[in-house]
Amino acid sequence: MKIRCNPIKCEAHGMCAELFPEWIRLDDWGYPIIKDESIPRSLEVHARRAANACPTLALELEDE
Repeated sequence: MKIRCNPIKCEAHGMCAELFPEWIRLDDWGYPIIKDESIPRSLEVHARRAANACPTLALELEDE
């Protein structure tokens, strides 16, 4: 599984980085910088929680 951000939908609320700091950090303007790697199974629950909590639904989960 990978997590991606739709930059058009994102409004830089920063909730994703708060909920999934192992994989997402914020740039200087508050937009997410996401690791471009497969998420380990042990962290998938955190990825789903971050995607579901996004107020603009900008985070998308992709199965590999």
